[in-house]
Amino acid sequence: MPLKKFGLNDVFHNRLKTHPSIQFDIYAAHVYYQNRSQISGAFVSSTPNAPPGFVSLYEMNVDRTEEKTGLIYPFVVKNGSLSNFRTISTDSFMADFQYGDTISGSYPLTSSIVREFFPTAVSCSTRRHVCALENTLNYYIPLSPHYQFNSSLGNKGTQPVNLISIPSIFYGSSIKKGTVDLQYYISGTLIGRLRDTGENGALIEVSGSSPGSVAGVVLYNEGFILLTGSWDLEAPGIERDYIGDAPVLEPSSWLYYGVGANDNVGASIPFVSYRMTFSGSQYIPTITMLAHANKGEFNHSNNPTYLKYGEIPPSITGTFASLDERGYEIKNTVQTPYPDPTGSFEKITYISKIGIYDANENLIGIAKIATPVKKTLNRNLTFKLKLDV
Repeated sequence: MPLKKFGLNDVFHNRLKTHPSIQFDIYAAHVYYQNRSQISGAFVSSTPNAPPGFVSLYEMNVDRTEEKTGLIYPFVVKNGSLSNFRTISTDSFMADFQYGDTISGSYPLTSSIVREFFPTAVSCSTRRHVCALENTLNYYIPLSPHYQFNSSLGNKGTQPVNLISIPSIFYGSSIKKGTVDLQYYISGTLIGRLRDTGENGALIEVSGSSPGSVAGVVLYNEGFILLTGSWDLEAPGIERDYIGDAPVLEPSSWLYYGVGANDNVGASIPFVSYRMTFSGSQYIPTITMLAHANKGEFNHSNNPTYLKYGEIPPSITGTFASLDERGYEIKNTVQTPYPDPTGSFEKITYISKIGIYDANENLIGIAKIATPVKKTLNRNLTFKLKLDV
């Protein structure tokens, strides 16, 4: 039977918007992502070839080492197409490589959240990562005055700032507004909690020593959290080694939220832990296809079991052969309450797979049905196929 084309109203292109929940826990200078523990492999201590708290792009080189198995790596050959890696500049590509040279990269590519603490400064020269966000912060002033880079509420170019960077691989297109939740624990007891209750980007202390105070802001589209709240979260006089420079100690405040999140502090602060939760916003393109099997269609099968037992044609070998062109009897599967005789013959098939072909009749996909569906001559069937792309 020839292939059947999809009609104009049989293929739909949609986009799903999802909000996956993300959780980071920080304790003892380690980051834990989605409560995942470290899984040891045969050759590496962590099978994704990434430490806990990190995700591996493409998940290449899982449980592989250079010494034991060799590592997979990306490469291009310099030729007339001028294909190149984005990390290599055009000048370097033209000057440092000859035609025929192999340009290689490395896997795995990993990512995690990063915390940076900037103490009081005179200018932006020592906090370029914060000052680079000045225009972005000012852009969101209509949402909340706390976004303003320099105002009566503080100057982010000089005041102490705790900057947490969240790579987009964790949240997708943006962080969902109002979902950021920062929790600060001492010995398992919650001493402070920040939430964006107004969904305007301002992080308000909902639990702690100064409820209602704004401790920072969130850049939802860019993936940054800036914390400036410097008030004490514990009783006066209690100080800890938050900067990894004992005996210099500091009181617990939002400036030290997330210590140990890849910030090179190197200090493991006893009894102190943090939890960060939020929801991402990811768009998933989908294709919905309606495959129709109308009356009188797809009621013949080339499967040998479609024929009555003993009617299977012999296998053919060799260059030349002759075929017996007599009609082969099809197995009658019409159900009756009697073992013999059978019911009136009817061509019946059972659809278990649907093949999807491109314009050149190349098979590009197969949809499998959990339970084969009975197809009779007088029965119309429509199968709904959905594919995430």
